[in-house]
Amino acid sequence: MKTIFELKQDMATLGQQIQKQNETIMQKATDPATSAEELVQMQKGKEDLQQRFDIVKAQHDQMEMEQKANLSKGQFTSSEDPKQKVIDAKAELIRKTIAKESVSKDVLQVLGDDDTSKGGKFLPKTVATGIISEPTVKNPLREVSTITSIPNLEIPKVTFTLDDDDFIADMQTAKELEAKGDNVVFTRHKFKVFTGISETILSGTNTNLVSTVEMNLQSGVAAKERKVAFAETPKTGEEHMSFYDKTVVNIKEVTGDDLYKAIKSAIADLHEDYRENAKIMMKYADYLNIIETLANGNATLYTAQPEQILGKPVIFTDAAVTPVVGDFYYSHFNYDIGATYEQDKDVKTGINLFVVTAWFDHQIKLASAFRLAKKA
Repeated sequence: MKTIFELKQDMATLGQQIQKQNETIMQKATDPATSAEELVQMQKGKEDLQQRFDIVKAQHDQMEMEQKANLSKGQFTSSEDPKQKVIDAKAELIRKTIAKESVSKDVLQVLGDDDTSKGGKFLPKTVATGIISEPTVKNPLREVSTITSIPNLEIPKVTFTLDDDDFIADMQTAKELEAKGDNVVFTRHKFKVFTGISETILSGTNTNLVSTVEMNLQSGVAAKERKVAFAETPKTGEEHMSFYDKTVVNIKEVTGDDLYKAIKSAIADLHEDYRENAKIMMKYADYLNIIETLANGNATLYTAQPEQILGKPVIFTDAAVTPVVGDFYYSHFNYDIGATYEQDKDVKTGINLFVVTAWFDHQIKLASAFRLAKKA
């Protein structure tokens, strides 16, 4: 049996055929060379197409009415598969939000809603977790940074202490702890992610609707993380999130005659506590330039692993306009609870928008665990 979406496509196709047939009849009617019998046959063909259109439309309208009736009763799914139930519930949440209708308790319960939201605007746990923890567009920092979702998070910058206050061998770290304190307090910074939903997607299968919306939202979240962490000119209030900030974070710059020597010097300049787990975040174009310079016509270097060339694992991102070298354990993203969802519409295109508002923070727990490598 065809879906509502497939029936809509059939109606559109038949509608185009009817319009084309009608235009042909009008042209032939004014042509003296066209016989009356031909016109009768063409008119009969048009009536046949119209009859087919009416049958498909009747089936479409019936299915649409039954679907709306089921939704109004809260029967958003009949699947016994737990995974499919979650997909159906997410699809229901999206459709109800776009339609500006209330979401049933059954849907919220399947999505892990708790008593704090009371069925309100708070994003159910299953949806929030999926969006925050499984991005499609990659933020390379996620591979190496710490990611948490804890309200009012406060953690020590150094995870252990000794009875001797002078145990920190790295003087730069000791000075940083003295100047900035030994705790990191995560704050809330609001951002919105919009995903456009066309009528065809909205009328399609639950699985396609949910995968499309979640992929777009996840991509937006990852892009936001990457943007604030590598912002050359951070927004007011977001200075502490960027590796390149000179007012709050102020990571030490290490220079060299060329970028290759600068990166090598930056690695060597790290204290051994951070050098052990250090990685390099840089643009792929910068790495190719280094290889071209070192190779000098020798193709062997082009097949070598980046770690063999630079001495530490390399992670590529075009956002790293200046290579960042260090222990990315000290890069920490935290999401606060209370993400909300709402509906909007792009008046220019008529596309429905599903909007998620979330709060997060990126803390560079120790600037002394990093270096910026620059050509002198």
